[in-house]
Parts: sequence; structure tokens; C-alpha cells
Amino acid sequence: MSSFETPHETGRGFGLSSREVQVIGGATGLMTITVALMYVFAATPLAVVNDYLFAFPIVGVLVYGAAIMGGELIAERGVTNGDMGVAFIGMVVLQLAFGIFGAGIISFVPQETQLLVLGITAVVTALMTALISGYIYARSTTFEHWGQFANYAFLGGVGVILVGTFVLQVLLLVGFVLIFLGFLLRLGYEIWQVRDQRNASVALQTIGVYIAVAGVFVHVLQLVMRYVLSQD
Repeated sequence: MSSFETPHETGRGFGLSSREVQVIGGATGLMTITVALMYVFAATPLAVVNDYLFAFPIVGVLVYGAAIMGGELIAERGVTNGDMGVAFIGMVVLQLAFGIFGAGIISFVPQETQLLVLGITAVVTALMTALISGYIYARSTTFEHWGQFANYAFLGGVGVILVGTFVLQVLLLVGFVLIFLGFLLRLGYEIWQVRDQRNASVALQTIGVYIAVAGVFVHVLQLVMRYVLSQD
């Protein structure tokens, strides 16, 4: 057992509480909206936003990163202060950020193929989420350090992409891997929060899980797109 894996008694097995079901249901509902927006936006001028932002990859990373962080902060502040209007604005920012980004990715294939790509991505993301959840729930340990590791991965990914944008393009792939890893670790951290922070706000935990899952989804989407395009 590593020094990070401090024994922690959860006090129950794998049965889900009503609070956990609410968080899962809420995050699933938000992801369903996000995927629908990706499909709709792909047929609009919003699909070309990525082309402009990622002309310099670091610009795209910073813009979307700022939108996600900003949306999360606004949504969480609204929930904390009991202001649902502010919380709604934050969620709109998050939905638009992930929706537009995903639309730009799937716009490279014909419309009749886009639903297939989104469907495959949804299945892969669900399987990855299930594997991470199973691992978290199977171990009576704390996973708080995963949140710290996620932040390190995000910062490292941004730094590597910055260098890759202007110096060595091969580093862009390394940056992609680091940010993808960051979202996977963030997902594990959020699932641990749902498992152990039983008195936490359902709304806040739902937002956290949604952002982590959406981050994993858009990265898997890029991989699925590359595979589909390679088959032509």
C-alpha cells in the first residue's frame, strides 16, 4: 500500500445511496445535453471556432480552459449562494464550451456519421467511468491526492503545449496525453468525493462529476475521430 492510500472505512458495500443516484443522474442528464449540443452545433458556423482557436494550439487550450474554469466557478458560486440564476449562467458557459469544442471535432465527418462517432465515444467514456468508479469503490482508501495529481497534469499539459506550439510540434501529443490524464484523475477524485463526502451539496458534486466526464468525453472523441478518419 502506498503512502497515499491511507485506509479509510466507507462503512458500506457497493450499494448506491439516493444522493449518489441523484449525482449520477444529474451528471448524465447534463452530458446528454452536451452531446446533443455538439451534434446541433456541428451544422452551424460554431463548428469552425476550433479552426481559428487552434491555429495556435496554446490559444485554443487557454480559451477553452478559461471557459471551463470560469463556468465552473460561476456555477458553484451560484449554488453556494443559493442563486440559481447565476448557477444557470455558469452551466450555460460550460455547456457552450464543451458543446462548441465537440462540434468542431465531429465536423470533419459527414453528418450521417456524426451520431455514430458520438455514440461510440459515449460507450467508451461510460466504460472508462465505470472502471474508474469500480476501482474507487473497491478500495477503502482516500483519493484526495488524485485531485492534486490532476492539477499537476493540467499544468504540465499546458506548459508542454506552449512549447509545442512554438518550438517542437511533437510535444503537442504529449500535452494532449497529460491533459487527458488530468481529466481521468479529476474524474476519480470527483467519484471519491461522491463516495465519501456524504454531507456535501448534491448540486456541487454533480457539477464536478459532469465537468470531469465531459473532459474525458472530448478527449476520447478526438481519438475516435482519428480512428474513423483513418478508415477512409
